[in-house]
Parts: sequence; structure tokens; C-alpha cells
Amino acid sequence: MQDALSKRQDTRRSQESSLAQSSFANAATSQKVAVIIPAYKVTAQICDLIDRIGDGVDAIYVVDDCCPDGSGKLVKEKISDPRVSVLYTEENSGVGGAVITGFLRAQADGMNIGVKLDGDGQMDPSIIHKFVAPIITGNADYTKGNRFFTPRNLGAMPPGRIFGNAILSFVSKFSTGYWNLFDPTNGYIALNLSLLEYLSLEQVDKRYFFETDMLFRCNLIRAKVVDVPMLAIYEGEKSNLKAGREAFRFVGGHSKNFVKRIAYNYFFRDFNIGSIELVLGFFAIVFGVAYGLIHLGGPEVDSAGTVMMAALPTIIGVFLLVSFLNFDVQQTPRESIARFL
Repeated sequence: MQDALSKRQDTRRSQESSLAQSSFANAATSQKVAVIIPAYKVTAQICDLIDRIGDGVDAIYVVDDCCPDGSGKLVKEKISDPRVSVLYTEENSGVGGAVITGFLRAQADGMNIGVKLDGDGQMDPSIIHKFVAPIITGNADYTKGNRFFTPRNLGAMPPGRIFGNAILSFVSKFSTGYWNLFDPTNGYIALNLSLLEYLSLEQVDKRYFFETDMLFRCNLIRAKVVDVPMLAIYEGEKSNLKAGREAFRFVGGHSKNFVKRIAYNYFFRDFNIGSIELVLGFFAIVFGVAYGLIHLGGPEVDSAGTVMMAALPTIIGVFLLVSFLNFDVQQTPRESIARFL
């Protein structure tokens, strides 16, 4: 009985997916969609990935990022799809640099929406419509995958990735300002290409911090970002990521982006109640802690007044910072800015 129910659910999902893709192809007639595939050591998977990209996509840009295996050359030899163009970088620029190269070329060619797929085949091209539809309808400026959306999806992920991504997701909420998002390092992304000139692309991290840094840049221009549920595909592909080397880059990137986001959003572009709560809360805690260290713990018994002079500012400061945090959560961008661009 359980097997029969599972088959009915799979059939229903297949029908819904087919209907959604058909609707997407019709709706996208006025919006040109481009797929960008950064190619570096993916010769074993990239041709199959391209073959699985269906209707509704107007152009496919394969960016050979100085691939030592000749990914770009392989695509030119094996793929006859007229939508495919192969771009080459002059030097290895990292996944972010390759994607930006593709986005800029797509925009120059008159494309409206860019979708990034990794060349290793871990991202299902059949759900491109789910990423593009919110942008077409004006409900988002930028969409990204979320592998944590349902418990069923977690079964496909290695335990180490579940733990690592959960930690990074929590930290990224502080640095990016998107408190409603999860799985920030997910590379399955789509964006309205009109955002590009406002994102300071020359400053975006070009390596594995690229996706998270893009979210930070989107927050600075108040772009609306939406999570799209997805199931990752893991079939033993070897990642080019060197975790130990990139860990310091992630720590530094998150710290720098958090400070820059707070400074820009609360002091340079605007000054509001959150700015006041942050300043007063910070100085209240500093005063309370400093007063306590200076006056408490001596040979004589401290008076109740001395204790209160240390404790009260600290308590008030913590309350103000929690209040600021709540204010910051409420500032998560919730409206698309594409119509203004």
C-alpha cells in the first residue's frame, strides 16, 4: 500500500512539473532566459547536463575557466545545440569570476534573466522554471536553491554537508541580512540581469564565497531574494573546494560583510531607531563591563549601588541589542526592486 501511495505521489509530482514547465515556457516568451555553466574539470558531466536543459531557455553559456581538461573544447566538439556558446577566461578566475563573465555576456546579448548551473550535474535543469518564475512575475529579483526545505531532501545530503551548511546558514543571516533564507552557499541561483550594474561586481568574491557575497550585495540594494526548494544530486563527484584553505576566507568574508552591512544600512544610507538601539546598547554594555572590572572584586565588600552601576547598564545594553536584532530581522527586503531599475 505504501508503494502504491509513493507511486501516486511521484506521478502527481511529475504531472505538476510538466504543467509548470509548459506554463513557464509560455510565460517566458517576453523574458529571455540564459543559463550560465562555469566549467572547470567537469568533462565527465557537462555534456549530459546540457542535453537535459529543456525549452524555455534561450541561451546557454559555458564558461571554460582555463579548464586543464578542456571542458570548453569538449562542448564545442560534442554539443550541436544552437543555443550553446562557449566563453573562455584569460586566467582561472574561480567559480564566481566565471559566472560573472557569463552573466555580463548574457546581458550584452539581450538576455533578461540569468540562471547559474554547476557543470558537475548536481543541479537538476528540469526545475529551472521554479527559479525563473518568481522573477518573471515580479515576486523576486533573485532566487536561490534551498536543500533544507523539507526533511525528505536531507536524506540525499552527506551528514558533513548538513552540519556545515547549517552553521554557515546561521552565520550568513547576520552578514547578509536575509533572515528568511537558508542554505546560503547553494550555487543554484537565478537573477534579474538588470541588477548587475548595481551589485559592484568588481568587488564580489570570485571564489567559493561568491554565492554568499552576492546575497550581501543584494541586501545593500534592497533586492528581494526567494528560496526555492530543491533536491541536490550527489553521485560521487569530486569537489574542487579545499575546505581548510577556504575556511579562513569564509570567516573573514562574513565578518567584513557584517560590519559593512551594518555601517551602510544603519549609518550611511539611513539613521533610524535601529541605529540608536545599536549605539546605545553597545556603549551601555561597554560601560557596564568596564565599571564592573574596575570597581568589583576588591578586598572590600562592594555596595549594592556599585553592583547596580555595573549590572544595570549591562542588562539594558543587552536588551537594546536584542531589540536591534529584532529590528534588523524586520528590515529583510520583502519587495522586488526590478520595476525601479
